[in-house]
Amino acid sequence: MLKGKKIVLGVTGSIAAYKSAILVRLLVKKGAEVKVLMTHDAENFITANTLAVLSKNPVEKDFFDADKNWNNHVKLGLWADALLIAPATANTLAKMANGLCDNLLLACYLSARCKTYLAPAMDLDMYKHPATLNNLRILQSFGNSVIAAEEGELASGLHGEGRMAEPETIVEFLENEFSNQPAPKAFHKKKVLISAGPTYEAIDPVRFIGNRSSGKMGIALAEAFAQQGAEVTLVLGPTHLKPQDQNINCMAVESAAEMRKACLEFFPASDIVVMAAAVADYRPETIAPEKIKKTEDQFQLSLVKNKDILFELGTQKKQQCLIGFALESTNLIEYASQKLQKKNLDFIIANPATEAGAGFGSDTNRISIVDRHNKITNFELKQKNELAVDIVNFTKDYLGLK
Repeated sequence: MLKGKKIVLGVTGSIAAYKSAILVRLLVKKGAEVKVLMTHDAENFITANTLAVLSKNPVEKDFFDADKNWNNHVKLGLWADALLIAPATANTLAKMANGLCDNLLLACYLSARCKTYLAPAMDLDMYKHPATLNNLRILQSFGNSVIAAEEGELASGLHGEGRMAEPETIVEFLENEFSNQPAPKAFHKKKVLISAGPTYEAIDPVRFIGNRSSGKMGIALAEAFAQQGAEVTLVLGPTHLKPQDQNINCMAVESAAEMRKACLEFFPASDIVVMAAAVADYRPETIAPEKIKKTEDQFQLSLVKNKDILFELGTQKKQQCLIGFALESTNLIEYASQKLQKKNLDFIIANPATEAGAGFGSDTNRISIVDRHNKITNFELKQKNELAVDIVNFTKDYLGLK
């Protein structure tokens, strides 16, 4: 059950840290990929070199390495299928229960989206102290699992509960946990980038050029991909709507230039990119620093073309599945097909601008999907959140995901 699982092992400052070497070896033998994070106090009991050799991965201890490169705890937390802290000292448990973040391991814990498993290790009276018991209850209320300490001879010479569970027991506990977990969702660990909403192109401090996009379709797509296990980044233009799923990384932007910058930043690491935003084709050549006064009967505004974000992403595309939208008032399929070819898309979602119940602002839409082989799949008029599920399922089938 551990084959192929990604496990971050946190090692803290307890004499039981010597068992971490055995634990790493057992996990690796079971087929797991293990990365170790240590606190500095843990180095008093076991060396980083030992754990690095056994795990076949570098051991991290600090926010920055010797060359001042940042050790990305957020990325590590997202990488893991499980965070296991063994041994977990009373001090570490107290910090975790109260949200403290003064070392790399705690930062990883606060960033991790996977489940955390705790194997406490301390002396009898520390383990039974009301403060420790309360911290364990708090941590369990957060959804963490505690692998109970065992009874036996302790480092103090006392006999009782407080010994860290044996490595074999911990591995068996994890195997049982993974065997009871549902199968991963279709887009598990897939990084999905979505743009949504309009852009506003400033004329002066109070006026702008915009469009009628509400962002409903893009937000619905973000929710649907997240429900299927994807790690979603939503670049969202100005709208009063927001996604409900707190796991969606939502970046608010206003102009086409801001949206372009955000999309270019996240594009290289993305697996799937859906450009659902209604990006302004043009912007004012200059932005007046003060509100423009109404003095003339006629007012001329000089516009310049915005860079085509979707075309630019198409030229940079490597492994990404790139999906576009086409809103057209005439020749819907013809214009959508031309856009698909010109912008190097995998498929394009075409929807009519003038049909009743479709287009900007409404809760419903009617779409047709055109793929690279000019196969057309039509969908009836329905709620946008239902169409979002249809689009996600189409993407799943297109990529051969299960």
